[in-house]
Amino acid sequence: MINRIIPLLCVIALLPLITPAAATLALTDAVYIPDPPFRIGTPQHVTVTYFVGPAGATTFVPGHQLQMQTGLMNAQWNIQIRVDGLNNAQQSASGSAAFVNGALLSFSTNNDVNLEVTIDGVMPQTQDDQVIVLEVKEIDNTGNVVPGSIITLTQPVAGEPATTRQTVFPVPSLTPVPTSPAKSSGFPAALGVFAIGLEVIILFRGR
Repeated sequence: MINRIIPLLCVIALLPLITPAAATLALTDAVYIPDPPFRIGTPQHVTVTYFVGPAGATTFVPGHQLQMQTGLMNAQWNIQIRVDGLNNAQQSASGSAAFVNGALLSFSTNNDVNLEVTIDGVMPQTQDDQVIVLEVKEIDNTGNVVPGSIITLTQPVAGEPATTRQTVFPVPSLTPVPTSPAKSSGFPAALGVFAIGLEVIILFRGR
């Protein structure tokens, strides 16, 4: 009797240390508008679909959560959960990260559960030739990443977008053009008028 009780007590003592199995999260589809490569400064629309389950008796551990991150700027998220092809829970978020509570993904394993993530953002300036479109990881109830749960989706970067540049023509240097003395100087012309007037006065007095 004692020999049976001791192993049972050992199992009971180890139960708190047993971590629930990670959910099976599999990437099933990804749609990009426009198509890769991503161009810096260009708006980008991404829709990624995952299959969820199973994790033991359910498709996802209720006490866990999904953490999602993107390298796109000004990201707007739309997260849709579908069960057996029908829309179920839906939520939205903004910024570089979004979270999904595990309870929203937890169903009995006879259900077909899918997670559709839509991101609208802008491709940022970067020196890298790849950008993280979406990284998904499962977080346990202690805040740690569940081993083997990280799925990272990347795409190539094309560089600067084509832009219309304004053509700037050089301004020609202006060389001063010398003017004729008769037109540019009022003093010689006035002197000529004075001389003619003086001649008229002399002739008048001679008469």
